[in-house]
Amino acid sequence: MRPVCAPLPGGRLHLQHGPIDLILGTDGARAEAFAAARQRFDTLLEELVAELDLLRTAVSCEDATPRGTVARAMHRAAQAHLPLFVTPMAAVAGAVADAILAAMTAAAPLRRAYVNNGGDIALHLAPGETFSLAMAGLDRSDLGRIEVVGGNGIGGIATSGRGGRSLSMGIADSVTVLARDAASADVAATLIANAVDLPDHPGIVRCPADTVQDDSDLGPRPVVRAVPPLGPREIDAALDRGRRAADRMAAAGLIRSAALFLQGRSCQTGPRHMRPDTERSLAHA
Repeated sequence: MRPVCAPLPGGRLHLQHGPIDLILGTDGARAEAFAAARQRFDTLLEELVAELDLLRTAVSCEDATPRGTVARAMHRAAQAHLPLFVTPMAAVAGAVADAILAAMTAAAPLRRAYVNNGGDIALHLAPGETFSLAMAGLDRSDLGRIEVVGGNGIGGIATSGRGGRSLSMGIADSVTVLARDAASADVAATLIANAVDLPDHPGIVRCPADTVQDDSDLGPRPVVRAVPPLGPREIDAALDRGRRAADRMAAAGLIRSAALFLQGRSCQTGPRHMRPDTERSLAHA
């Protein structure tokens, strides 16, 4: 099956190949940027498949470095979080978005461009340019807005949690992270979402990841399948575990900020690029 390329309303471009599904946008030099994106996209999936076994293996200090450009970016983003358990696959969506954006910006001088890979976004903003988007809950409710201004070092936005495309070891509805690139944001969102948890709660349903997806990079590790209604103190306790993980990442320079959501409550860490939609959310930030 060959990659699919199709124009979208508003001057955007859709690229799809297997599990990779991208929406591209840019202001100016659109023809050059999109042509470069299409060319880079043509071989990207094959490059990843060629090293899939390595990319599904937990990173360590001594493990082999992948050969491909995108695979190396995935490995680098995951390895930054050692000694936590994480595989390079935690960065795949963000790293793919970063690679396509890099091809676009190398092809033409762009002031504003983005690559959205299923909600994980690589972002290029010249100083003074802005980018904003909405955060949505599991029920599609409006959780608030993200506002990024060019020149502040943010090049990636990623969201993880039980509502995402991947399995989660935690109970967060969602965690949205801003970082220097999309691969870094992707890994961090995954790990912070894993940290939002109540490990001993008897009502949380868990099962081995490989019984849900037989090719999961998590193997037999337990993933969350159902979460009962929780009390306010339980929610705050779970969110606090995630916030502490996010604070450590921010202190290490791995992320800029994060917003964590669970059953109608939220908390944040780092600069306030994200605005929760309600005062109830802000009360616990």
